[in-house]
Formats: sequence, structure tokens, C-alpha cells
Amino acid sequence: MSTFLTHSAPNASSSMAPTFLLVGLPGLSAVPSWWAVPLITVYLLSALGNGAILWIIALEPTLHRPMYFFLFLLSMSDVGLSTALMPTLLGLAFANTHAVSASACLLQMFFVHVFSVMESSVLLAMALDRALAICRPLHYPTLLTNGVISKICVAIAFRCLGLHLPLPFLLAHMPYCHPQVLTHSYCLHPDMARLACPGGGGAVYSLFVVLSAMGLDPLLIFFSYGLIGRVLQGLGSSEDRWKAGQTCAAHLSAVLLFYVPMVLLALIDRLRMPIPQPAHTLLSYVHFLLPPLINPILYSVKMKEIRERIRKRLQPRKVGCA
Repeated sequence: MSTFLTHSAPNASSSMAPTFLLVGLPGLSAVPSWWAVPLITVYLLSALGNGAILWIIALEPTLHRPMYFFLFLLSMSDVGLSTALMPTLLGLAFANTHAVSASACLLQMFFVHVFSVMESSVLLAMALDRALAICRPLHYPTLLTNGVISKICVAIAFRCLGLHLPLPFLLAHMPYCHPQVLTHSYCLHPDMARLACPGGGGAVYSLFVVLSAMGLDPLLIFFSYGLIGRVLQGLGSSEDRWKAGQTCAAHLSAVLLFYVPMVLLALIDRLRMPIPQPAHTLLSYVHFLLPPLINPILYSVKMKEIRERIRKRLQPRKVGCA
């Protein structure tokens, strides 16, 4: 593997760089251990909250329904995403370690994108579930059967693993012409691909992968909510509209929490907007770290059945005297 110089000329060509350099949170490099505390706290709270959702849905037979099964998958993707980000984040926080090997960077990139697309796919499946439940309530049990849910799971798995598996191999064999300095605290595909030489190959496939998930999913989700909104307008009483709308509140909040920071980051990068680097870095942290932390709170607060089942399980059991 040839050496990749940090100050190489733009028209130079080299094989995969032996290391990439990550960007930490500006202003905190002098005291790296300080921001390790909130990072670990956020991760532990995320793991605790999502773990509670996974635990209660797995144990409660009354929650073995499509809506809660998709919530189970959402919590799995949240745990996987936050776990995939932690190695480089904690390396920067504890030891101010900016250099990461190419193989480790590619591995992190793969899992970050797999779990991100899994979350996006599950949010789309949950939108479909809510649209069918509200727009076709009489046919809902026959439309969303166990067989249909199994097919949806297979489609999500293929979309996450099958489509993203070629990306690390494409990047590993691309020639690189730019310094290997990334713009985030973790390895992301667009960040690594921009360092490759023009015409290095794989750009069309990469664009297809991005648009097929992060571009298509939000459009389909908001189309589903358009159908839901039309049905809610036709309901007789405001109380019926309120009850039906409440079943979508947690999901819509999760959708906005996931996609709004992502769209803002994409616009900033595409339009090259002159925003300070700390603001750009913080926005990327919000996009990746806030949904796994907030989603369990949203669903525990908004979904009465989840909240009551958790409270019931945590209550000490009364033992009668003989």
C-alpha cells in the first residue's frame, strides 16, 4: 500500500490511504477528556432507553403487533448506529486520536451507513403501517400479515447490507488525489469519496445508493402523511381526529428528528454555505446522536401501552402471606 501524503498535489494519484485524519470538536482538543463525559452519558442513556424498548416488546405478548415490531427494529438501528460511532468519538475525546487506519475507517463507514439506512427504512415501514391503520382500518389485519412483515424485513436487510456491501470495496480500490483529512469525527462515505481522484469509478453507484434511501424515503413518508391528513379531515369529530393523530405523533417527531439535520447538512455541503466549523460539527452530532437518545423518550411518552407495560414490569410484585 503506497504512502499517501497529507500535502499531495491535486493531480497526484495514489492507492487507498493508510490512514485518515478525523476532525474533533473545535476548541476542545486541548481538554479532550472533558467532552468524553457527555459523550458517554449520551451513549449510556441511549443504550438504556432503547434497551428498555427492546426488552418490553420482546417480553410482552400483547406488544407482538406490527407497530411494535417496527419499533423494535427502530431501537435496534438506534443502538447499532450509536455503537458504530463511539470508537472514533471516544478516541478523540479520551486521547485526542485523529488518525484512523483505512481498514478501520471503511469498517466504521459501512456500519454507520447500514444502520442509518436501516433507521430510514424502518421509519418508512412505520409510516406505511400508520397509513394502513388509519386509511384502511377494516382491512389492516389482512393487509399487514406476518408474511408481509417478513417480506418487509427481508427487503430492509437487502437494502442495508446488499446495497452497501460494495461501497467499502469501491473506496478501497479508488485512486486518491487529495489530503486524507475528513471533515467529521467519524468516517462517512461522502466524506471519503470526495478525496478520490475524478473518474475513480463508483460515483454513479454511490449516488444511486444515497438517492434510493435518503432521497426516496422522506418523500414516501410525507406522501403517506398526506394520505393520513386527508382521511383525518374527513373524520366527524375533533376528538376522533385527535385520537388518530396521537397515534402518529411519536413517529412524525422521530421522522423530523432524523431527517431535518440530515437535510441541513446536505444543503450546507452542497451549497458550500460559510458556517463555522463548530456549528457544522455540532449539527452532525445532532443528526447521528440525538435520535437514538430521544426516540425511546418519544415513544415511551406518546405510546400509553409501552409506558404502562414498562411501569407494570418495574413494579415490585406483592407476595401474599401463607
